[in-house]
Parts: sequence; structure tokens; C-alpha cells
Amino acid sequence: MQPQFTKFHGLGNDYLVIEAEQLKDVESLGEFARRICNRHYGAGGDGIAIISKSEADDADFNCRIFNPDGSEAGLSGNGTRCAVAYLYYKGLWSDDELRLSTRTGLKRYFPRGQQSPGKFLFESELGQPKFDTASIPMSITPPLDKVVNYPLLVNGERFPVTAMQMGNPNCCIFVDDFNALDWRRIGKAIEIHEQFPDRTNVVFVRPAKRDFIELRIWERGVGETTASGTCSCAGAVAAMVNDKADRDVRVLMEGGEVRIQWRTDGEVVITATAEVVYSGQWLQT
Repeated sequence: MQPQFTKFHGLGNDYLVIEAEQLKDVESLGEFARRICNRHYGAGGDGIAIISKSEADDADFNCRIFNPDGSEAGLSGNGTRCAVAYLYYKGLWSDDELRLSTRTGLKRYFPRGQQSPGKFLFESELGQPKFDTASIPMSITPPLDKVVNYPLLVNGERFPVTAMQMGNPNCCIFVDDFNALDWRRIGKAIEIHEQFPDRTNVVFVRPAKRDFIELRIWERGVGETTASGTCSCAGAVAAMVNDKADRDVRVLMEGGEVRIQWRTDGEVVITATAEVVYSGQWLQT
């Protein structure tokens, strides 16, 4: 079978959405992701989102996310939103709520209209952050209940970091000026830092106002990216726990702006778009 795919993006963070049935003959999903995500020899993308109908009572669909390096992600805020947008775009779902099963649990998505044909706005519940070292995971002795302003040693420099599990491991660093810091080099080093046994996303956060922050993102298994749902949630929550932002903020990334709310029940909610780009057929064997 030569799989059909549809490309979506969330603020420039692009995913190839594929129905699981299309990949039944694929032996290695990780190797397939590596090939199709290649921007020179493949379709190009920051990952693939594999969608299938759920047989469980508490979920409507299942979604698996694979990164361009072949690794499987616990969650992708943008990737899953692209997958959900695909279901509405194709007319496979039309209810006012969609329950999606992911590796990190059940997530709920609420359509909030179309900003233009093929550009969908969703409010998405992405879970509750966990700050302890075991949940992140992060190797610190003795273990900590909360990793806030921890002095992480990176190539001879120490950076105060706030880390959390937000669907994926996230390490957040506050900055005053993105141009004054070689954040790409630092992000690349921290992604594979020995104190993060599962690697980590690295989020550079510039708090501007109580209700507005800016980010730069180095994503685990991807590298530099214009936007990330889980990273934007982590960056916002990090600003909140460090009293640099309120619990309802606008978050500006290179790809655009989203809204993040950290509700009193602990749930983190992101409001953002997913837009269709094109559909195609993977012809390589």
C-alpha cells in the first residue's frame, strides 16, 4: 500500500497526518517517520500523527506521534491538534467535543470555529504539569518535589532552570534578550543532557507582561521549531510558578501566538489553530 497523507501545520509546526490503516504494511513506523519527514528527500515535516478509531469507551480516536528522528513522542500539542483538525476537515467527526487517546492519557479538544477554509481553531486540554524529578524524569540527588530555579551545569555554564513533565519532559530557561544568548547551542546541549535520561524539550522564555510572554523552542527529536503546543504550555506554566505571569497568558512564538490558561483544577488549556496545507501519496517503497 502507498500511504495517503495530509499535511497540516500549527503556527508553522507541520505534521503529516495519516490514518493507521494506511500504514498496516509498514514494518517500522520510526523508520517511516524518518524518511517521510525528511525535508529534502521526503514530504517534509516536524513529525507524523497517526490517527485511528478508538475501541475504548472513554475515547473517540487514538493518536500516535513520531518525531523526524524516528522516536515516538509522549504528546504533541500541535501534532494532535493537526490530527483532530484532519478529522473535522475530512468529515470523520463533527461533534462539539473530541476525546483523543495519547501515550500520556486522554486529551479533550473543542472546536471553536474556522478562521478561514481549512484553518481550524481549537481549545485543547493537554493535561496537568508534574514538577517532581521522577515524573519529568530528571536525575537529581536527592530527588526534588519541584524543579524550580535548579542550577543546571551545561558545558561549564550554570543556568537556573524550571523543569516539568507536560506530556513530554520540558526544561525552561528565562532570558531577557534572545539575541544575546546562543540559545540554539544551549538547547541542543540540554536536549541530550545526562540529567535528562529521556532527553528533553528546551524552552527559552522571555516574560514581557503579566499576560504576555515570548518563546524560542528547541524541541526534543526535532531541533529548532517555530512553535510547539506542549512547549508553549510548559513555558507559560514555568512563568506562572515563578510569578512572572498570570494564569491566563498570550504566548508568542516565531510561528505566531496562542493562548494558555492554567485552570484552578490543574488542567492546562491551549487555544490555537491548525491549518491544512496539502494532501499527497507516499510512493516510495
